[in-house]
Amino acid sequence: MTILVVDGQGGRLGKQLVKEVLERFPGQELLAVGTNSMATESMLKAGAPRAATGENAVVVACRKADIILGPMGMVIADALLGEVTPEMARAVGQSDAVRILLPSDKCSTLVAGVGSQGMSALIDDAMDKLAQLLK
Repeated sequence: MTILVVDGQGGRLGKQLVKEVLERFPGQELLAVGTNSMATESMLKAGAPRAATGENAVVVACRKADIILGPMGMVIADALLGEVTPEMARAVGQSDAVRILLPSDKCSTLVAGVGSQGMSALIDDAMDKLAQLLK
């Protein structure tokens, strides 16, 4: 399975996701794509074996991915301070991949039913969901 980690801005969430996937699921095919070079660089520093940057990279990677991990904002056009283009949001949203998206109030989007968990708890939950999919 191809696991795609997408992120933007400074890539902090993407960096954490890449690190956790590599530690918990060694041997899985992992690709990191940032909406900008800073996010991509952050995921590369976390150990992502392959990475790309920009709108077209998001679109192409979403066609090839089996599982997409990233912030909820990746399916909302103009999220992450405008970094998520409508085409990126469409690509993530229309992908045949299973999406594991982490909510954050930084995207001006609040998700009902989701408590105010810390990012580490959300990442642990995402990794549990990923483990179920990889079984």
